[in-house]
Amino acid sequence: MAKPAPPNLDRRANKRGAARLAAVQALYQMDIAGTPLHEILAEFESHWIGREVEGEQYLPAEAAFFREIVGGVVAEQRKHDPLIDEALAKGWPLKRIETVLRAILRAGAYELDKRSDIPARVIVSEYVDVAHAFVEKDETGMINAVLDQIARRLRASEFDRAAG
Repeated sequence: MAKPAPPNLDRRANKRGAARLAAVQALYQMDIAGTPLHEILAEFESHWIGREVEGEQYLPAEAAFFREIVGGVVAEQRKHDPLIDEALAKGWPLKRIETVLRAILRAGAYELDKRSDIPARVIVSEYVDVAHAFVEKDETGMINAVLDQIARRLRASEFDRAAG
C-alpha cells in the first residue's frame, strides 16, 4: 500500500499548479495586450496571486516557479514554437490557435524542455488540468495530444523505460 504524500508536498504541488495557472493567464494577457514581461510579473505578483479579484479567489502560488515559467516561455519561444507547430495538425499552425491554448502549449513545452526534474507525464497532466479551467473537453484532448507528442520527442527515454 502506497503512503500518502506528506502534507507539505501536497501544498507545494498545489502552489505549483496555481503558479502554472497564473503563468498561463499572464502569458495570455501578454499576448492579447502586449504587456511587457516585467510589468506582467509585477502585476500578477502584487495584485492577483493569492488574492481575491472580481469575486474569484486566486490560490497562493509558488512565485519563483511562476516567474520561471513566464520568463522561460518568453526567452525560449523561438525554440519551442516550431516544436509545437510540428506537433499540431497540418494546416493549424500555432499562430491560428486560440490565444489561451497557445499560452498553455508554450508553458507546457517550456517545462517539458527545461524541467527534467518533473516527470513528463506530470507536466502534461498538469497542463491538461489548466486547460480544463479555460476550454471545452475536445480542446483539452488537443492539449494532451500535442504535449504528449512533444514530451515523447524531448524525453524519449522516460517513455522507453516505461515501455521496457
